[in-house]
Amino acid sequence: MSLDESQDVRTPDAEPAEPVAPAGSRGGSWAALRPLLLRMHFYAGLLIAPLLFLAAATGLLYAASWQAEAIIYSDELTVARVGESALPLSAQIDAAKGAAPAGEVVSVWPAPDTEATTRVIMESPGLPEGETLTVFVDPYTAEVRGQLATVGDALPLRAWLSEFHSSLQLGEFGRNYSELAASWMWVVALGGLALWLGRRRKHRSQLVLPDRKATGRRRTLSWHGAVGLWAVAGLVVLSATGLTWSKYAGENIGQLQDSLGGATPAVSAQLGAGADAGSGEHAGHTMPDGTQMAPPPAPTTDVGIDKAVDAARAAGVTEALRVTLPAKGKGYVIKEQDKLVPVHLDSVAVDPADARVMDELRFADYPVLAQMTRFGIDLHMGTTFGLANQIALAALAVAVMFLVFWGYRMWWLRRPTKDRKLSVGRAQPRGAWRRLPVTTLLPLAAVTAVIGWFVPLLGISLVVFLAVDVLLGFVAGRRARAA
Repeated sequence: MSLDESQDVRTPDAEPAEPVAPAGSRGGSWAALRPLLLRMHFYAGLLIAPLLFLAAATGLLYAASWQAEAIIYSDELTVARVGESALPLSAQIDAAKGAAPAGEVVSVWPAPDTEATTRVIMESPGLPEGETLTVFVDPYTAEVRGQLATVGDALPLRAWLSEFHSSLQLGEFGRNYSELAASWMWVVALGGLALWLGRRRKHRSQLVLPDRKATGRRRTLSWHGAVGLWAVAGLVVLSATGLTWSKYAGENIGQLQDSLGGATPAVSAQLGAGADAGSGEHAGHTMPDGTQMAPPPAPTTDVGIDKAVDAARAAGVTEALRVTLPAKGKGYVIKEQDKLVPVHLDSVAVDPADARVMDELRFADYPVLAQMTRFGIDLHMGTTFGLANQIALAALAVAVMFLVFWGYRMWWLRRPTKDRKLSVGRAQPRGAWRRLPVTTLLPLAAVTAVIGWFVPLLGISLVVFLAVDVLLGFVAGRRARAA
C-alpha cells in the first residue's frame, strides 16, 4: 500500500490535495514553498507522531507527579506537629545517622517551611549509580519520619516517571526516542503554524477558533489548526528545553553555550590559595619531578553546619537551602534552590575552620544564556510557576495527543473509497522543491544542513525519510511505465 499511488477518489467531505503552484504564480515564493511544507508536515506528522504522542502521555504523567508525590509521601515530607523552634541541624544529622548508620552524609536540606521535614542525603552502599538515600527528619523532635532512595530532589515516583518520560525505562537506547521527538517537535509545530496562517478562510475568527459549522475532514482540520496555533509557542519551548538534556544535540548546545560565554558558573569552595580549582575532590598537584602532591588536608577544626548556615544566611542566602558538607580540600557549599518566580538561586562557600564566607555567587550575575537555560529547564519541569506551570504542561500534553489524533483522522478521511478498500490518504505530490526559486532553495538547503548537523537525530532521520521517499518514487515510476 503506497501513500502516493492511491486513486484520487475520496469521501464526499474530504477535500482534495491542493495542486502544486508554479513559482511564478500568484503568491510568489510562498505558493512554491507551501506544497513542500505540506509534504514535509504530512510525512513528519505521520512518522514522528507516535513518538510525540508517547512523549506527551509520559509528560502528562510527570506533570501530575508533583501533587502525587506530596500525597503518597506525605508522612516523609511533613511533620506530625509544628513545634515552637527547630533543633540544631547537627542534632538532626545525628538522628539520621542513627537511623542509617551505613550511610555517609554528603548534604543536608533544611526544612524549607514550618511543616516540612529536613532531608539528610547520604551515599549508601548497595544503591544504583545516581541514587542516594534520603532520611527525613522532623526538625522539632529529631524523629526520623522515613527513608527513601532518591535521585536529586525527586522521590521514587517522580524519579521513575522522569526516567519513563526520557527513555521509556529502556536506558541509554531509550533516550533516542525522546531526543527524536524533541528534535522534530519544533519542526512540525512551526511548519504547521506556517501552513495554518497561510490558509485562506472566510472569517478571521476561524484562525483562532475551530469552525463549528464545518463537517468531516474540514471540521477536524479546523480543530487541528486552531489548537495547534494556541499550543505552538509552548511546544517550541518544550522542544528547545528538551534538547538541552539530550545526548547528541544536548552536547552541541552545551558547547555552543560555553563558546558564547553562557556556561553556568559555580561558587568556588577550594581551601587554600594554591588550590587548583579545576581538580577533582581527591586530586593532588603535580610536582616538577612528576610526583603527586597530596591535596590540601581537611581542616583540623570544623565550626559545624549550624554556624556555616548562619554565615550563609547573614550573606543573604536564605531560601530553600541545600548544604553540601566539606570534602577534602573544600569548604561548605550552601545554595538556594527556590525556583519559583522570583527565583532565589544564590550560593556561597563557607570556610569550615572559621565560618568565613570564601566566595559568593548571585543569580543576577549569571550570564544571560545561563539564566535563560535555568528558566527554560525549570519551566519544562513545572517548577517556575508552581501549580500553574504544571497545569500548563498538562494542557500542552493533552493538546499534543489530540493534535496527533486529529492528524491521523485527517489522513484516514482523505483515503480513496473505491477500488481499494484498505487505502489511506496520499501526501502532496512529489517534485515541489523543483518549483522553488533558486534564491529560496539554496538558503533553505543550507539552513537545513546546518540544523541537521547541529541536531543529529533530526538530520539522520531526515536523510532516511528522503531516501525512502526517493525509493518509493522510483518504484511508483516503474509501475507507471509498466502500466
